[in-house]
Amino acid sequence: MSDLAIRFEEVSKRFALGERFTSLRDLLPALARRALGRRGEEARKGDFWALRDINLQVRKGEALGIVGHNGAGKSTLLKHLAGIMVPTKGSIEVDGRISALIEVGAGFHPELTGRENVFLSGVILGMSRTEVARKFDEIVDFSELETFIDTPVKRYSSGMFARLGFSVAAHLDPDILIIDEVLSVGDFSFQAKSLQKMRSIAASGATVLFVSHDLKAVSDLCPRAVLLESGAVTGDGPTSRILERYLERERAKLEEQRGGPVRIRSVSMRNAAGHTERYRPGEKVWIDVVFKANDDCKGVAVVLQVLDDHLGDAFNTSSERLGHEPVDLSRGQSCRMTFELDLHLTKGTFHVAVYLHRYDIDRGYDRVYPAATFFMESDVDVRGGANLYPRIVAAPIGQG
Repeated sequence: MSDLAIRFEEVSKRFALGERFTSLRDLLPALARRALGRRGEEARKGDFWALRDINLQVRKGEALGIVGHNGAGKSTLLKHLAGIMVPTKGSIEVDGRISALIEVGAGFHPELTGRENVFLSGVILGMSRTEVARKFDEIVDFSELETFIDTPVKRYSSGMFARLGFSVAAHLDPDILIIDEVLSVGDFSFQAKSLQKMRSIAASGATVLFVSHDLKAVSDLCPRAVLLESGAVTGDGPTSRILERYLERERAKLEEQRGGPVRIRSVSMRNAAGHTERYRPGEKVWIDVVFKANDDCKGVAVVLQVLDDHLGDAFNTSSERLGHEPVDLSRGQSCRMTFELDLHLTKGTFHVAVYLHRYDIDRGYDRVYPAATFFMESDVDVRGGANLYPRIVAAPIGQG
């Protein structure tokens, strides 16, 4: 495979959706068809193809992000790579030792302690007992679970499971590291530390495959990304371009469900240099909202909301609350409204939602979410939603 770590060639996976037989007369022919390697046309119609003709190559030392909505086939793809599943057709070639963290606590025995499970999981992942013993203190230190290491893991929270599972997998010194979303259950500081660990693994020459709904984490870690839809690769390229396509597809799905007398036509976000998805704390930005009337309508206000990556309300306002008169539109007329904001936000991923609303009769006209997704970058470790630009101005040491 030369410089390739992973190669998928025409990989497809079929699952048979539950076949049920109400009589022995129906069951016996079905069993005979299976024994002969044939299935009836009616059964084939019930098949579900989780993966469809996947062709994918990943070079050694590359960090690849995999994105897509729930059910797109992301986890199924990784389980094939890890050897948990076998493709219905096609082939997979892997060059190197794989360390996979696909499910929180996979391989852990609930009755065993954290210490015992470190050894059990390490051996399952391919380490010798001597190797696990040599790295044991480092694994426990990284997980921050020293106090609970001799406690049965059945008493661990999901976050503690994730910490210990990731710590074992990350210290295997793998040639290929596979991570599937599990870090989402960890706290903020552990997520940041884990991402830094994955960066160091990638920098050491290992190959990293990362599945996450945290688009900023994917953007930070992976220069290249793949978009999966209905089990097929529909995008492969620079991460920024793939994430933009993914968000466009998600917005298109919402577009199909929308209607009403006035519709949001476009929402765009920009700074002084133009359109981008990355900003710095305090930076001035403009959000342009264009909406058009399908019928005569009165009293239209634009509501602007910024949400964090956990969908918490970081900020919201509206044109009417800011003192702008409600907009009356005749059929076919459009309006472009621009909001100017100073982004006093912390580091992380944020989403913009836009609503059209009539306040006097409390009527919602239209909404677009996410209208835009953007990433805040900061060199200072501040957390939460707002950035209050903290500074230490004095720290005197005196006599007690």
